[in-house]
Amino acid sequence: MYVAVKGGERAIENAHSWLAEERRGDTAIPELTVEQIREQMKLAVNRVMAEGSLYDPDLAALAIKQARGDLIEAVFLIRAYRTTLPRFGATRAIDTGDMACIRRISATFKDAPGGQVLGPTFDYTHRLLDFKLAADGDVPEAPRATPRQEPTPHITGFLNREGLIQTEDASDETPPDLTREPMELPGSRALRLQALTRGDEGFVLGMAYSTQRGYARNHAFVGELRIGTVAVEMDIPELGFAIEIGEIEVTECETVNQFTGSKSEPAQFTRGYGLVFGQTERKAISMALVDRALRWRELGEDDMGAPAQDEEFVLYHSDNIQATGFLEHIKLPHYVDFQSELELVRRLRRDAESAQQEAAE
Repeated sequence: MYVAVKGGERAIENAHSWLAEERRGDTAIPELTVEQIREQMKLAVNRVMAEGSLYDPDLAALAIKQARGDLIEAVFLIRAYRTTLPRFGATRAIDTGDMACIRRISATFKDAPGGQVLGPTFDYTHRLLDFKLAADGDVPEAPRATPRQEPTPHITGFLNREGLIQTEDASDETPPDLTREPMELPGSRALRLQALTRGDEGFVLGMAYSTQRGYARNHAFVGELRIGTVAVEMDIPELGFAIEIGEIEVTECETVNQFTGSKSEPAQFTRGYGLVFGQTERKAISMALVDRALRWRELGEDDMGAPAQDEEFVLYHSDNIQATGFLEHIKLPHYVDFQSELELVRRLRRDAESAQQEAAE
């Protein structure tokens, strides 16, 4: 701690008070409420929930307000709070085939079974500043379709019927829990997917972009991108069956990637997968691309030496909370360490000067 800073503990308390004052801003302007952040900054809320591994829009909005909009600090707050919560049990795996989709698109099939739904998207906007928003103008209510309630088939399921895409290995084994157990490498695909969904969106995006630029064998199509709500069910031992305890909004992406084959096995496409809390499609697509790049060994491919293929590099450096902690600790006092190195440099300089003098004589 900064015990040597003038004022000591009182200085730190004053710094916290100053931070609170800066957070509030001009008191002549109405204070931003948690409800406003939750409803009007939904994509930021979704990112904090995803990287914080806690699905709670109200708490994520509160963290964003407390962090003054610093999303990594907000993720830190959410993860810290998450560690204090008791765990009562585990839910069943969600069934995204039963998702009530508000957005569902495919870049591989124009007439996708179940239809394409654009939903709320920036894809077709002109990226021009809308000064009506600054004028606080009313937004006209948009026509919208009711979310599809009947099961929406996965695109990859149709490819799988013809054996055109590599099948996924089903397992009843409980996957490792990254929030309760330290990461061990090499990790299973389930562990890698957990790390990627918690990973920093910017980092995962950068890794995904690198694969598209040629730093891995990863030519991909978005087989399907879907956003919607899914039911969360939990088995109740006393009842002997599962009950629905709520629903969550998720984004799921499945990519259709470069095909494999051999003399003994017919050619078929491979796949990548991404699943993230909330409407977080950039992250879900990025996650699917990086997931596919990390599968090179299990698919019998050669290591191209690409950063996105390096499991240790990707998984350890994608966690923005670990990265932030290690980076920001260097601004804390390192007086003793620096003084020892300073004395070493001075001694080396004295030795060098002495050697020069002796050489001159």
